[in-house]
Amino acid sequence: MLKDLIVNLDVHASQNIAAEFAISVARTFQAHLSAVGFAYEPTIPGSLFDHGAVELIERQRQRWETAARAAIGRFEEAARGSALSVESHLVKSGNGRDAETFACLARRFDLAVLTQAEPEKASARALIIEAALFDSGRPVLVVPYVQREGLKLGRVIVCWDGSRTAARALGDAMPFLERAQNVQVVIVASEPGKSDEIPGADIAHHLARHRLKVELKQIVVRDLDVASTILSHAADAGADFIVMGGYGHSRLREFVLGGATRGILGAMTVPTLMSH
Repeated sequence: MLKDLIVNLDVHASQNIAAEFAISVARTFQAHLSAVGFAYEPTIPGSLFDHGAVELIERQRQRWETAARAAIGRFEEAARGSALSVESHLVKSGNGRDAETFACLARRFDLAVLTQAEPEKASARALIIEAALFDSGRPVLVVPYVQREGLKLGRVIVCWDGSRTAARALGDAMPFLERAQNVQVVIVASEPGKSDEIPGADIAHHLARHRLKVELKQIVVRDLDVASTILSHAADAGADFIVMGGYGHSRLREFVLGGATRGILGAMTVPTLMSH
C-alpha cells in the first residue's frame, strides 16, 4: 500500500511538475504527502574569502532560500483544495549534498516523486533522481518535465526481462497495477523465442492471480535499443504509465546508469516507476 509519499520540489521552475503529479497520486491512494524544497548553502574557496565574498555568499543564500520558499508556497497552494494530509519542509544543503540528503529522506517513505531532468541542461534533478534510485532502497516515480496531466492508469506497461531489478519494480508497482484498466507485460528481445515458449507467460500468470487484466507483448529488435523500443511502443500503445527496473550502480558517490535506464530518463514521455 502507498500511504506515505515524498516529492522533491522544482525550486527554480515556475510550475511544480512533480508536486502537482504527486498530489494526484496521493489523492488516488489517500496517502500523506511530504514536500521538500532545497535551499543551497553556497561555498567559496578560502583563498577568495574576503568581505566581498561574504556579501556574495549571503546574497546567493538569500536567493536560494527565497526560491525554495516560493516553491513550497506553490505546493501548499496547489494542495490546499485537495483535502489531503500534506506537509512541507525547507532543507538547507551545501557542498552538493542535496542528492544524498534526499535519498536518505526517501528511505522513510513508500515512494519518491521527482521531475525528469531536462535534456542538455545541467541540472541537480538528474543527480537527485540517481541518488534516490540507487541509495534510498525505495521506488522512484519520475515524471516527464512536459507532463501536464495527473495520474492516469488506463494502460500500464511493465517492462520484463526476468531480472531481480525488474521483479523488484513489479512488486513495488502493485498498488498502481491493481488500479490499472489494462496491464501489458512487454519483453524486448534480440531474436524470437522458441516456438514452444511464450516469453513472460509465468509473470503474466502471476499477475492474473492478482486479478489483473494482462496482455503479453514481445518485441524483437535486432539492434536491441531497449529504451527507444520501449518509448516507441508506449507511444503507439497509448500507455499512461511505465514500470521498469532501474539498472546501474553507485561508485564512490558517482552513479553509473545502465543504457536502458539512461535512455528512458533522457527521453521519457510517460510517468515511469523505477526500482533498483
